[in-house]
Amino acid sequence: MVDTVPATEVFVASRWTRGNLFFPTRIEVSPQRVSRVKPRLFGSNEESIALPQVASVHIATGMIWSNIIIESSAGTDPLTSHGHHKADARRIRDLIEGHQAGAR
Repeated sequence: MVDTVPATEVFVASRWTRGNLFFPTRIEVSPQRVSRVKPRLFGSNEESIALPQVASVHIATGMIWSNIIIESSAGTDPLTSHGHHKADARRIRDLIEGHQAGAR
């Protein structure tokens, strides 16, 4: 049997950035949702937004790293993550926009 559901892509922030030394933040993009997972010593903190509810993706790039802000149309707090490679930030944006275009 062939699995036709696309896999979730995971993007891990650099350990060289603030707050990511021991437990780097992950952004997970699937066809259903985008999630921000912040591991802790015991457990993790996970926030997610359903893809149809994503209003915008803002990328702020520096010399090396990028900050990503994913805003919801539902008015909840945006998902924010810093310390991603520029190419990863663009790939996250492209995946979200591609999944949203495919759902229409």
